[in-house]
Amino acid sequence: MTAAPLLAVAEPADARPSLVGLDRAELAAEVARLGEKPFRARQLWHWIYFRGTTDFAAMTTIAKGLRASLAERYALARPRVVMDQRSVDGTRKWLLGLDDGCEIETVHIPEENRGALCVSSQVGCTLTCRFCHTGTQTLVRDLSAAEIVGQVMLARDALGEWPSPKDGRLISNIVLMGMGEPLYNYDTVAKALRVIMDAEGIAISRRKITLSTAGVVPMIKRVGEELGVSLAISLHAVTDEVRDRIVPLNRKYPLAELMAAVRDYPGASNARRVTFEYVMLKDVNDSPADAKALVRLIAGIPAKVNLIPFNPWPGAPFECSTAAAIARFARIVNDAGYASPVRTPRGRDILAACGQLRSASERLRKSAVRGAAVDTPASPLG
Repeated sequence: MTAAPLLAVAEPADARPSLVGLDRAELAAEVARLGEKPFRARQLWHWIYFRGTTDFAAMTTIAKGLRASLAERYALARPRVVMDQRSVDGTRKWLLGLDDGCEIETVHIPEENRGALCVSSQVGCTLTCRFCHTGTQTLVRDLSAAEIVGQVMLARDALGEWPSPKDGRLISNIVLMGMGEPLYNYDTVAKALRVIMDAEGIAISRRKITLSTAGVVPMIKRVGEELGVSLAISLHAVTDEVRDRIVPLNRKYPLAELMAAVRDYPGASNARRVTFEYVMLKDVNDSPADAKALVRLIAGIPAKVNLIPFNPWPGAPFECSTAAAIARFARIVNDAGYASPVRTPRGRDILAACGQLRSASERLRKSAVRGAAVDTPASPLG
């Protein structure tokens, strides 16, 4: 049985700027602004990003007077937890409130002695992929570096994973597969990932970070050259005709351009394969001919193919492929020499599965507004 969601009472936003999300240069600039010596920035980095400290008073290697001054001027804020849900399979989803009232979702998917954290990069989504419920919610804004890094830090808070452990991590991998298209917020995502990857802080290796894109072709090369993280492509179709329909970004960057960018991705090798995400849609993209076309499309690329059973949502225009069709598709791709695991849906009971993020919070908000309108008709909502 699914655990009841834990709801939080809204709190007023902290007027102090947060040091969370600042990179080394920015933290050094704040220290200099206070008239302190540069080594104080290194101390703060250690306490903020290695130990995950949420209270300046706990920073015992820093003089008391400076701790008090820091507490007056700055916060160590994470996004606020609005709802905390846990699935029967152990998946955990947080609905997070931001200072301007916007909300995002972050998901932790545990495995034995490891786990992946699915992180959002935008409020809503730039794209309108027809099989994705997240994509039915329009883009509100990009997230800041503080809001991206804050998701990781909040998850570590919740899982008790400070100081940053070397082994046996509950958050061993980061996947930029939450709300939003990361490459349409690239500069901020890149800044946040550099903070997350820093070996003296949160220290999650670039090899343990996967950035997923629907195919913003001009940015793909920069990801490889500047970040060196693993690349995932939300492919989902093998012809422009079908992909134009279900992934509208394809009309701007068609398959030929996308695949050329993937083939040139810096660092792609058998040790660091490109992942192709492929949602299985009944009678749309799941035929044996589609599987064979996929093999031809990715020929020569060190790659694996994640087959994702479609996660339905109310009013969805598609159905999930049958188990037999998925097995047949996987067998064809496997026989061609490409690993093609069928992803086991996780967190479906709390709408935390692929393509379902934010939908539950939208429905809850609308329900709450309707209830408030009935219970307190004179209340000036909105």
